[in-house]
Amino acid sequence: MNRPLRHIAVFCGVLVLALLVRVTWVQFLQADQLANDANNRRVKIEAYSYPLGNIIVDGKPITGSTETSGDFKYKRTYTDGAMYAPVTGYARQAAGETMLEGVYRKVLSGKDDRLFFNRARGMLTGEKPRGGDVLTTISEKAQKAAYKGLTDLHATGAVVALDPRSGKILAMASTPSYDPSTFAGLSAAEGKKYLALDQDKSKPMNNRALREIYPPGSTFKVLTAAAALEHGTVTDINASSGAPAPYTLPQTHTQVGNDVVGAPCDKASLKTGMQWSCNNVFLDAAHKLGTDKMRETAEKFGFNSEHFVPVRSAVSGYPSKLDQPQTALTGMGQGSLTSTPLQMAMVAAGIANNGKVMKPYLVEELRGPDLSTIEKFDPAPLNSGDPQAVSESTAKKVQEMMEYTVSDGTASKAKIDGVTVGGKTGTAQHGADVNDERPYAWFVSYAKLPDGSSPVAVAVFVDPKDMDIPRSEIAGGKLGGPIAKSVMQAVLNK
Repeated sequence: MNRPLRHIAVFCGVLVLALLVRVTWVQFLQADQLANDANNRRVKIEAYSYPLGNIIVDGKPITGSTETSGDFKYKRTYTDGAMYAPVTGYARQAAGETMLEGVYRKVLSGKDDRLFFNRARGMLTGEKPRGGDVLTTISEKAQKAAYKGLTDLHATGAVVALDPRSGKILAMASTPSYDPSTFAGLSAAEGKKYLALDQDKSKPMNNRALREIYPPGSTFKVLTAAAALEHGTVTDINASSGAPAPYTLPQTHTQVGNDVVGAPCDKASLKTGMQWSCNNVFLDAAHKLGTDKMRETAEKFGFNSEHFVPVRSAVSGYPSKLDQPQTALTGMGQGSLTSTPLQMAMVAAGIANNGKVMKPYLVEELRGPDLSTIEKFDPAPLNSGDPQAVSESTAKKVQEMMEYTVSDGTASKAKIDGVTVGGKTGTAQHGADVNDERPYAWFVSYAKLPDGSSPVAVAVFVDPKDMDIPRSEIAGGKLGGPIAKSVMQAVLNK
């Protein structure tokens, strides 16, 4: 009898040991994983048992929390939700968080490790928990101007405004948009609202400013001009380019014409080419530069890299393998070249900042519930090794051309009385057969202060597919110029 009992005892001991090992594994090694599991309802119940911290614009919260019934005591509310949705994202009890709500979920809920002492003090004093706040770089006036400009057009599109001197994102709008308040809770009606938005063909929940890429069209000519000057294939912006109009793509019989009827584009200089958006001048410039030099300059402005602002952006692409005609086409912003509106704002900002591209950022400071600073974000160059994407002399020549394009060319819609403004229009063909879709309209610009520094650079993107206007009216200057102007004025007036 003793032998069977010993076997049973050993077996039971092994089971107890296995149980202890498993409990230790779950409680210590898997604790964080389980705590952050999307299906852990207890964590969500606890997170929504008290008000979250807020996302702040110009000193005022644009988020809040309201008391509800049920397991989740509080749900998220939003002020001007549709206008700020590309910035805040949403915090939905049933499906998690996006954008700043997601990136700083732990700060807003008070669970960030840097808030440990606040939590500990609360347990000792009996104070109700509260999350930290996220202070954004957004300008309320600039954001309103950007959003109103797009909604007044009833347009699908996006606007990004940057401070070229620091990289601060001053505005980030995307339309059509959505109000995150309408589905923040757990009710059946809110669930239906979320599903309807998610399945809407107009994609209101897409962040077009950061997360979608498009051919940038003629706004990319700004970068082509910078590359040509930087690499010395053009030394005099007033000298004839020698590029005939129409222009025959290298190694082909395909001719590319120009959009502005009667413009003096034949063999025009780089400055005149910018003024009238002459395709032939920039096709020829890119062809003479070659793929490697064009891509090198594009990458110094941020192409072919993800940007975390801290929300991740899509990658704007200058392809690594292009033949000669494809390289030429990138000179006018076509071919297989793609860009986000954020990236084109970075190009305009880099030129306005005398060739130095700053890393774009959306958050200025994280604060604890006691208003103490958890983390502060300072300006930094995009390229830490060499902060100059192009030299100051190159940037100033491109500025001269962009400012001439506003004063005496196709970008005149961005003129502001008493202010020096540089700009460039863009109309981008797209679709399977390039011209089978209504073209995109683009506009990039910057404004200068009297001391020569620039406090604002803007990129406007408009997709007119659902707009009730004839194709002949689709142009970057007509659609994007007035929006860029209003955003710049909002920043200057502030």
